Amino acid sequence: MQSDEHESDTSGEPEPACTNGMALSLCDEGARLGPAALAWLHDAILQAMVAMRRSGQLSVKIVGDDEMARAHETHKDRPGTTDVLTFDLSAGEAPLDADLLVCADEARRQALARGHPLEQEVLLYVVHGVLHCTGYDDDNAAAAERMHRAEDEILAAVGVGATYARPAGEERM
Repeated sequence: MQSDEHESDTSGEPEPACTNGMALSLCDEGARLGPAALAWLHDAILQAMVAMRRSGQLSVKIVGDDEMARAHETHKDRPGTTDVLTFDLSAGEAPLDADLLVCADEARRQALARGHPLEQEVLLYVVHGVLHCTGYDDDNAAAAERMHRAEDEILAAVGVGATYARPAGEERM
């Protein structure tokens, strides 16, 4: 896939990039990922959107535990942090119009436990959030299994491979 040239902004203001009908804004205010990881993530998100045949607008803000816990309480009335919060502004219709809050601290914990890079876990959370916008849910075991299978198919399609439940012995990114 060819992507437009872009600069990842870690200073706070997201830099939009548009590729194949997908406008992506990726913001890492706390510079939690670093420039190389953020650039990789930007390209990987655009590839995942192509694999999902999604166009539209996606805004991803990477935050820490404190900001995520506040947002989780405010928007879901649940205490504590979580991995990703999805705000579907398009009401499930095409094209996509969504804002995602992704918790880098939770991603770091899970990436360490699963044995892969932080940016791969963050990509998983972005794919997860977008799938919520397309009708997937994970509110029961069967729905969660279906959603995680879809995540891994998308991540495999972009060359990352299964991430949520990587088969034993499968190489990491």
